[in-house]
Amino acid sequence: MSQKTELSYWGGIVKALGLVFGDIGTSPIYTLTVVFTLTKPTESNIYGILCLVFWTMTILVTAEYAWLAMSLGKKGQGGEIVLREIIIKLFRQGRVLAFAGFLSFLGVSLLLGDGVITPAISILSAVEGLLLIPGLEETRQGILVAIAAIIAITLFFVQSRGTDKITGIFGPIMIVYFGSLFVSGAVSISSTPEIVSAINPMHAVNFFRENGIAGYFVLSEVILCSTGGEALYADMGHLGKKPIIRAWYFVFAALYMNYLGQGAHLLRNPGSENILFSMIQSQSSLLYIPFLILTIFATIIASQSIISGVFSIVYQGITTRLMPLFKVDYTSTHMQSQIYIGAVNWALMCAVIFVMFFFQKSGNLAAAYGMAVTGSMTITAIMMIMVFSRTTKKWKVPVVAVILVIDVIYFTSTFPKFVHGAYWSIILASIPFITIQVWTHGQRHLYRALRPLDLDIFLLSYEQIYAKAKNIPGTALFFIKALDVIPPYIVHCMIRSNIIYERNVLISIIRTDEPFGNIARHKKDVGTGLEFFQISAGYMEVLDIEKQLKDHGIQEKVIFYGVEDIETRNPVWRLFDLIKKVTPNFVQFNKLPAAKLQGVVTRVEM
Repeated sequence: MSQKTELSYWGGIVKALGLVFGDIGTSPIYTLTVVFTLTKPTESNIYGILCLVFWTMTILVTAEYAWLAMSLGKKGQGGEIVLREIIIKLFRQGRVLAFAGFLSFLGVSLLLGDGVITPAISILSAVEGLLLIPGLEETRQGILVAIAAIIAITLFFVQSRGTDKITGIFGPIMIVYFGSLFVSGAVSISSTPEIVSAINPMHAVNFFRENGIAGYFVLSEVILCSTGGEALYADMGHLGKKPIIRAWYFVFAALYMNYLGQGAHLLRNPGSENILFSMIQSQSSLLYIPFLILTIFATIIASQSIISGVFSIVYQGITTRLMPLFKVDYTSTHMQSQIYIGAVNWALMCAVIFVMFFFQKSGNLAAAYGMAVTGSMTITAIMMIMVFSRTTKKWKVPVVAVILVIDVIYFTSTFPKFVHGAYWSIILASIPFITIQVWTHGQRHLYRALRPLDLDIFLLSYEQIYAKAKNIPGTALFFIKALDVIPPYIVHCMIRSNIIYERNVLISIIRTDEPFGNIARHKKDVGTGLEFFQISAGYMEVLDIEKQLKDHGIQEKVIFYGVEDIETRNPVWRLFDLIKKVTPNFVQFNKLPAAKLQGVVTRVEM
C-alpha cells in the first residue's frame, strides 16, 4: 500500500468519525442509565440487556445500514429520498410509486423530527454529568437545562459562518472520545471479565423468559444504542461508502466495549444512577472532569453532524422539488455538504430549546425518543425490499424481510412511549411531512392550472404579433425552466398584452452537481427576435448574470418574471399559497437589478 493510499484510508476514517458517528457515539452516555431506571439491575437482567445491545447494533446498524442500505446509492448519495429516486426508475406502476413516495416523505419527516430531540438529549445528558463533581451535587435541574440551552444556542449561531474550518478538529476529538470509551470499558471489564459472555444470544432469551411483556417494552429503551445508525446511509454522499463502513467497525468495538464496562460496573455497584459517569469517577476522580469536558465536546460534534444532516436532507428535498425553495448559502469552497439554510437553522434551534425546557431531564427526553428512529428504520427496510425485488440481488429480499420483522418489533415496543412524550416526535415530524405533501401536490395542481404552452404552439402566435412591427425598442429578458415549455406569464405578457421587444431573450439557469464550472449556451435562432440563453453553473458558482449576458452581446432593458396569484377557497391550497409567499422566489436567488425587474402576475384558480 502506498503512503498516499494509506493516508487517504486513515484520513477517511478520521473524517467519518467526526462527521457521521457523533449521534450513535454519544448514546452510551444515556442508554444503559435509561434502561436500568425501568429494569432492576439484577445479574441476569444486566447480561440480557448487554446481549440485546450487541445484537441490536449488529442487526439494525451493521446489517441493515452498513451492509444492505449502503449497497444502494445514486451518484454516491444515500438516504430515503435517494431510495425513492431508485424506486421511481425501477417501477412503472402508479400505486407502487405513490406508496414509495409516501414512505420516503414519512421517513424523511421522522428523521427531521428526530433532528430536534437528538441534540437536546445528547447535550443535556452530558451536562448532567456535572452532578457527579464534588460540590455540584445539589445543582438545580433548571441551571443544567440553561447551560445545555446556552451550548445549543451558541452552536446554532455559528452555523451561518460555516463549520468547514473547525470540522478538521472534529475527527481527532472523536478519536480521543471513542478511545476513552474503549479504554474505560476495558478497565472496568478487567475486574469482572466474565461479562464478555453477554454476547451469547441465550442471555436475551432468558431475559424475555423472565420479564415477559415488560421485557418486550424494554426494547423501546434498548433501541437508544442504535439511534444515529441511519446516519451511515444518509451521510454517504459526504465521504463515500468505504470510509464510513471502515470507521463503523472501530466505533462498534469502542461502543460495545464501553457498554460491557458499564455492565460490569453495574454488577459491582447496582445502585449507580448515571452509569457511564459513575464508572469513570470510580476509575479515576482526576480524569473525571477532563472526560466530562470531552463528552460535552462529543455531544456538540454529534449535534453539529445532525444539524448538517438536516441541512443535507432539506437540500436533497429542494433539488428533487419535494420542498420549497429555501435560501441556501454555501459555506465551503470544496464541500457541497457544507451548506447553511437560515430558515431551517433558526426553526431547529427554537424547537431544540423548547424540547430541552419542556422535558427538563435527559431521562424524560428518552421517553420521547426512539419512535421516530424505529419508524425510519422500518420504512428503510420496506423500501429496500422494493428495490432488491427488482434487481439481480433478489436473494437479499428474505434477509431484509427478517430485519424488517425485527424493526417492526422494536417500533411497536415504542407505542407505550406515546403518552410519555413520544407524541412530540410525531408533532415535530408532522411539520415537514405536511409541508412536503402540500408543496408536491400544490406544484402539480398549479402546473395543471397554469396550462403552459408547447414552444411550437407559442411560436405561431408570437411570429404573427412580431410581424406587425409594433415592437418595443431594446432587449427584454424572460426566465424559464427549459425551452420546450413556455410558462403562462410569458404568454400573458407577449401574446395577450402584445408586449414584445425587438429582442427577447429566454433565460434558463441550471445548477450542476459540481462545485465550480460555468458554461453558457446562446441559441439565437429560436424565432424572429427570439433567443435562448442557458447557463449551466456549479453549485458554488456565484453568478453574475448581467456580465455573462454582456459577454454575449446582450444588454437588457427590462427583466420579466412570473408571479402566481392563487385564488382558492381550499384550505390546503391556501397553505400552499402561504408557503410560496414566505419562501424566496427564483429571482431572489440571483442578484438581479431591482430597477429592471417586472413581475408579471398570473391569476390562477385552484
